[in-house]
Amino acid sequence: MRVSREKAAENRERIIAVASTLLREKGFDGIGVADIMKAAELTHGGFYGHFESKDDLAAQACDAALAKSAARWTEVRDSAGDDAFAAMIAHYLSPRQYDSSGRGCALVALGAEAPRQAKSVRAVFRDGLMRLVDVLMGAIPGTKAARRRKALAVMAQLVGAGVLARAVNDGALAEEILEATKRDLLARS
Repeated sequence: MRVSREKAAENRERIIAVASTLLREKGFDGIGVADIMKAAELTHGGFYGHFESKDDLAAQACDAALAKSAARWTEVRDSAGDDAFAAMIAHYLSPRQYDSSGRGCALVALGAEAPRQAKSVRAVFRDGLMRLVDVLMGAIPGTKAARRRKALAVMAQLVGAGVLARAVNDGALAEEILEATKRDLLARS
């Protein structure tokens, strides 16, 4: 039975959303196409009607996750007024961002694995990082070059803090890492 174009588009979006969550939870090599399709409540056979390969899906799922992060961060920045930088830092370093590995920033969840992925996936990480850097630059004063330099350094510190907070098997230590990073960034802003 053929599905309508609308239903096919809906199915594709559902697969991307499910893959985005599952990839962040289990990693690129920790989940297969069959598991993703099952979680999306679709048959495995329909996968190749939507995507060329698992790498294609991984790139699109990571792009969707990073675009969602950039959109959310833009909302935080734009609603915070003069406190935009502090609000963005607080949002990114929120403990609830790290409670579930299926949520939060894909750079934190998958960044260490990205170098071993296809060029298309690594390109998505580059582009996603730069979208976040561009949003962050909007909350930093100074020349364009100075704002970019600071935004890159801040992103490196944020992602590093996120990776460490998720890596330790100690909730109190994870919160301490996030809080120490937040205080350091705000003290230097």
